Amino acid sequence: MVRLFVALPLPPLLRQTLALAGGGIPGARWSPPGNLHITLKFIGEVDERVADDIVSALDGVHAPAFEVAIRGVGLFESGKGPRLLYAAVVPSPALLDLEKRVEAALALVPGLGVEDRRFVPHVTLARLKAPDAGRLRAFVEGNGGLAPPPWRADRFALYSSVTGGEHPVYTPEEWFDLEEQDGD
Repeated sequence: MVRLFVALPLPPLLRQTLALAGGGIPGARWSPPGNLHITLKFIGEVDERVADDIVSALDGVHAPAFEVAIRGVGLFESGKGPRLLYAAVVPSPALLDLEKRVEAALALVPGLGVEDRRFVPHVTLARLKAPDAGRLRAFVEGNGGLAPPPWRADRFALYSSVTGGEHPVYTPEEWFDLEEQDGD
């Protein structure tokens, strides 16, 4: 069995910039720079045969390359309070289209279901467990104007995820190129 997800990688300089912004919130477990990405689809645990079918399905996803921008930070909350701190990704039409194409391709793989939650593009900065509320609020307010330069997404990847340590280990298993348009 292998645990998989589909994501857009972030450029190395952006990963470093976001990682350097982190810290100073007790109760926050910050993502290492190498783990920063934009999840398009979380798949979960599948056997090797299904993993091969997933690769074949993703090979059929054709979409243009596009610009991606981060604007500000936010929180995902549950009934117990904030659980995740993220950098907000601007939901451009091209990004939303790619997510729909990935979802549609994977819906054809036997044994995989369609995601029933709304796609909210983001980069997970930290997982939260009883964070210091004042410092968390100050971080969100202080980084509300976060706006690093946009970058061009020209590929996405199928990643494997191994959990169990302090942080999960994400490994790109297959890369899928996005198409450059004439004039780009």
